[in-house]
Amino acid sequence: MEHLLQSHKITKTDFIRGQGCHLYDEQGKEYLDFESGCWSTALGHSHPRINQVMEAQIKQVVHLGTYYPNRLAEDAATAVLEIVGMNDGKCVFLSSGSEAVEFAVQAARRITGKHLLLTFSNSYLAAYGSAGRKSADEWCLFDWSASTEAEQLERLNEIPFEKIGAFVFEPGGSGSAFVRFPPKELVQLLARRVKQEGGLLIANEITTGLGRTGKWFGFQHYDYQPDIVSIGKGLGNGYPVSAIAMQQELAEKLEHGGFYYVQSHQNDPLGCAIAKEVIAIFREENWVEKGNQTGLYFLEGLKWLEEKYEIVKEARGRGMLLGLAFQPHASFSATTAYFALLEKGFLAGFSPVGNLLRFDPALVIGKDEIDLLSKGLEQIFARLIE
Repeated sequence: MEHLLQSHKITKTDFIRGQGCHLYDEQGKEYLDFESGCWSTALGHSHPRINQVMEAQIKQVVHLGTYYPNRLAEDAATAVLEIVGMNDGKCVFLSSGSEAVEFAVQAARRITGKHLLLTFSNSYLAAYGSAGRKSADEWCLFDWSASTEAEQLERLNEIPFEKIGAFVFEPGGSGSAFVRFPPKELVQLLARRVKQEGGLLIANEITTGLGRTGKWFGFQHYDYQPDIVSIGKGLGNGYPVSAIAMQQELAEKLEHGGFYYVQSHQNDPLGCAIAKEVIAIFREENWVEKGNQTGLYFLEGLKWLEEKYEIVKEARGRGMLLGLAFQPHASFSATTAYFALLEKGFLAGFSPVGNLLRFDPALVIGKDEIDLLSKGLEQIFARLIE
């Protein structure tokens, strides 16, 4: 891959086919994908219904100018708004999760007139823009993970809530690869304080939406209703489509307030057709609940490994978003575990900083496939203690 700019680590370059939760390389070797692509193929690779919709739409029209959204955009918007609980709201469809979060951030600033935004310090919001930079003049960062409950309450007094335009909440800690979930009481307190001062609530559901955490969206574990929801990853099952959903009142303020945003693939018919079909499959086949049940089984197996092997520090997860953290060791780490799994035919995520393996498989993965991963991990750990 000498002509590819390597802006991140590349470990394998010969995958040529995917089917369900499996990938195949040029030699025909089979791999179990426990990352679901880039956490995106929530219904598995090469899903037949999605492929059929893509093929049919390609034969009709793929792309239209921004002046000409067709009926598919309206249908997809209706489907998205129903699952986020904003039936009378409005949507816009874009191409990436980063873009969806940055759009929400700029919209919140325009609506509230407040420049400063609040988020947790370990949140991953976007690859660029204000949400990507999180600079001190634009963001108030709250670190919940390295302090006691009493210290958290004390630090709340340092937040200038009257200046906060929005609380941007990533519900799963997945973007930062640590798979840690903020306390419900703290999230609700921050949300309440921001709303009391006229700010908005934004849910960043790029990695936690579409059933990833055992509910349709991660924010639903925290019993509050956001004003704006940014959606990506699973919405296109690997195809690059994202969405922003917002309450009707806010959408009308943007429309009447001169907010202008144009992107070449905004509300494209192909992306909207795929998003609509993905949501339909989730609903008809009950993949949110099925994925949650499989995730409970997966976590139980990881907890068993935690109890059996001292090298495992902690197993944690919610739905189909799971992590296995390791104790410090002279010759073993999450990185070595990642490469050992790759050799055995398993793809997983890993965080060198957190010394953690991360698992974000498709919701359609089976218990037998999870058992194969558990056996592979056992073999790796057993060699370590020989």
